[in-house]
Amino acid sequence: MGFDPVDSQYVCPFIGSECTKRGGKEGDKPYPVCAISTLKYGPICVCPKRFHQTPYLRDVMDLVWPGKPYDELSVSNEVTMRGFGRVDHVISEIRDGEIDKFVSVELQSIDFNGSVWPVYDAMRNGEIVDKRPSAGPNWKNVSKRYINQLISKGFFHHHWGTKIYAAIQDKVYDYFRKDADFPTFSDHTDPRLNVVFLIYELRDDPVGKHRGVISLKKVEATHHSNLQNAVLYKSTPEKSAFERAILGSLNR
Repeated sequence: MGFDPVDSQYVCPFIGSECTKRGGKEGDKPYPVCAISTLKYGPICVCPKRFHQTPYLRDVMDLVWPGKPYDELSVSNEVTMRGFGRVDHVISEIRDGEIDKFVSVELQSIDFNGSVWPVYDAMRNGEIVDKRPSAGPNWKNVSKRYINQLISKGFFHHHWGTKIYAAIQDKVYDYFRKDADFPTFSDHTDPRLNVVFLIYELRDDPVGKHRGVISLKKVEATHHSNLQNAVLYKSTPEKSAFERAILGSLNR
């Protein structure tokens, strides 16, 4: 027996409203694929709304305002400013009508290459796919785009004297670290560090609801200049290898 999301009006169980993801062969209809599982990497979040299963905003509040009651804080969603772009959330402490302190919060999942439509369609029809799906994480493209965003937004937060908190899955974070090799530190309270990673783990649901469970695994911090230097000053490939590539291109 299959499960068709249309029967529940495409309501996402993590945000309590209609799925915001679009794509696939049904055009503008919701495409409720929030995570994919591969043999190599296991489950990977492909929609940032998937993080809404875990109290990531409260996690940030605990880090920034330890011991303070949450009703003193305000959360603004999807804050946009010209020249800055958009940030998913801003948590601020307001006193006497003025903002006393604020931090930004970003959610980051990952896109995927290929299509998961055959599996999605089979699940809706209660069928089993007869071949392995071709979809997989789009590591390189997302890494380049996201790291550049953190450099830019981290630069602004540095000048504002505040920080940006990035909620990210451990497997995605590990790839970013491998790709850019930037230094990180465990003391996220250090005022010299302005980009803080909240690293979450997606694991099997122990009560068998087949959704998986997200929980905070660790917190690491860096400075936007570390990200910038890691991107700019990667190990240089051998000149001779590039020359061979030039000759190969000429011979095609």
